[in-house]
Amino acid sequence: MATYKNEGFDPATIQRLKEECQAEGSAFVYVEDEDDDLEVLNSGECVHVQFVGKYKGDEVIYDAIIYTLRLHHSSLVYEMAMEKVKKSFPQYVPVEDRKPGYRIDPELEEEIELFLTELIEEIEENESVKVQEHIETDLDFEFGISLDVCLNVEEISEDVIEDFIEQFNNNTLKLDTTLYSFTSEETEE
Repeated sequence: MATYKNEGFDPATIQRLKEECQAEGSAFVYVEDEDDDLEVLNSGECVHVQFVGKYKGDEVIYDAIIYTLRLHHSSLVYEMAMEKVKKSFPQYVPVEDRKPGYRIDPELEEEIELFLTELIEEIEENESVKVQEHIETDLDFEFGISLDVCLNVEEISEDVIEDFIEQFNNNTLKLDTTLYSFTSEETEE
């Protein structure tokens, strides 16, 4: 019996995923993420799934994070704005990076958050960040092949996932190469 360094290439593991998908009546299964930092996962804008596909003629498990273009754009805008905040306020630690016991003067924090909001609005207004659909593949992933998939859809629904997998596996996927920019106000209706 062959042993596989990467279990995502193991025929027995692939067969188990196929059976799980069949039991679900789907081409994929959702992956439950333990990482709290990935709270956006399974929010409608981002999902983590696994499905069986082919790589160089052999079956493999694809481990895919699929997310909307709007989410990708807002993440890049936030990162750009946060870089500027860190230059202006080097002592500031973003909320998502704070350790227990972190303290900051409430007035300073309010000033920094206002500055951050203004930067985000300015970046969006100037359309400094533009994004397009894309797929990034990581062949050195610990389980199967990792896909980072960004699609120009409002929501990552089961139909969107099923369509993506079908087109991906049939080699008929055509990504939109148009560059897009978004504003936060569009979501505040």
